[in-house]
Amino acid sequence: MRRFRSLASVVALALGLTACSATPLPDTSASAGNGPLVAFHGDSYTLGTGASDPSLRWSTIISEERGWREFNPSVNGLGFVNHRENFGEDDLPALVIAQKPDIVFVTMGLNDTFSYDRRADLIRDTISGDLTRIREALPSARIVVVEPFWYTEQRPASLEQIIVWVEDAAAEIGADWIPGASRWLDGHHAGSEDSWMASDGLHPSDVGYAHMAEQMDAALTRLDPAL
Repeated sequence: MRRFRSLASVVALALGLTACSATPLPDTSASAGNGPLVAFHGDSYTLGTGASDPSLRWSTIISEERGWREFNPSVNGLGFVNHRENFGEDDLPALVIAQKPDIVFVTMGLNDTFSYDRRADLIRDTISGDLTRIREALPSARIVVVEPFWYTEQRPASLEQIIVWVEDAAAEIGADWIPGASRWLDGHHAGSEDSWMASDGLHPSDVGYAHMAEQMDAALTRLDPAL
């Protein structure tokens, strides 16, 4: 019989990982090239934690395929509210805005599920506030908001509510919306016979990121206009 971690034990592990990232240091360099500058505002799933090399994370795969210059200051454990205090005035939205990118991806929300019971109102308000702030500062940028990623078969009610808030905030600023991303690893979580997760059981492996890149590529081609 296959054995799966309980949601409580997975959450405890995830909280341990975020605690280890109490002083995140985002990468503030952009890749070389002449293509559009694309900024990725995300957590460990966009940073590429679990991949054997940063070139194998989904954001780099799709950027290279499209000739984009990638700016990816994503940070382990980051949420709309989680770890925000560690940046001071130079939070991730500020770093993204300062680059004046042509395209912005927002891939946030997973880590906020662990703060939901204590900070639900703040999470909701910060989602709206962050996206509005990015839109107002970058009125000509194309903003792509992605449904929060997820990594276990169990789906807490907090995840479902945060997905709704993120989608609503994306609509309010006229951003593109990528639905279904929380399901991209379904059937391949840690403990499954065909796992796409790294050895920590919390982040995708190279195989997992390759499949996420395939899903993202397909989703981007369905946008109007396609990316």
